[in-house]
Amino acid sequence: MNTVILILILVIIVLVGLVIVGYIINYNKIQFLNIKINESEHIIDENLRKKYDLIIRSQTIIDKLLKKEVSYFKELKKLKDEDISNFDLDRKISEGENLVNQVKNDYKSLNDNEEFQEILDNLKEADEVLDASKAFYNKYTTETNMLLKKFPTNIIGLIHRIKTRNYFDGKNMFDDEINDFKL
Repeated sequence: MNTVILILILVIIVLVGLVIVGYIINYNKIQFLNIKINESEHIIDENLRKKYDLIIRSQTIIDKLLKKEVSYFKELKKLKDEDISNFDLDRKISEGENLVNQVKNDYKSLNDNEEFQEILDNLKEADEVLDASKAFYNKYTTETNMLLKKFPTNIIGLIHRIKTRNYFDGKNMFDDEINDFKL
């Protein structure tokens, strides 16, 4: 009888140990993915700020070369005081970048300015880094969201209040709102 109780206790200890090890492994996997997502968010933040500054600098050059103050970037300058998400900031900055390109096409004299060309090159470089960071962010967001939908990691997510994340384009794949899928 003592050996049966001893074997039962050992089996329970082994099962509890396996559950704890599984919990730790899955929790660490979720945390690893969250760290990767946060790293890419940091790079996205940094490059969005860089692009914002470059676009504002381009307006100064445009004003100086055209010898008149243009109000193309009024809304973009207001963004500094607004509290918006990176999703929205990215869209607004893209609009500003499109304006810079449109002004460049409308006023060919800007093409001869070295400082303006340097800004355009820096914008292109920041775009490349942003695209890579967004892909990185979305890749790890997909992995995290998939883990949080499966057993047993969904239980770990509930315990630690870890929720699924939106993709960088701001579209929530798990809501009922279909109007956020714009082309």
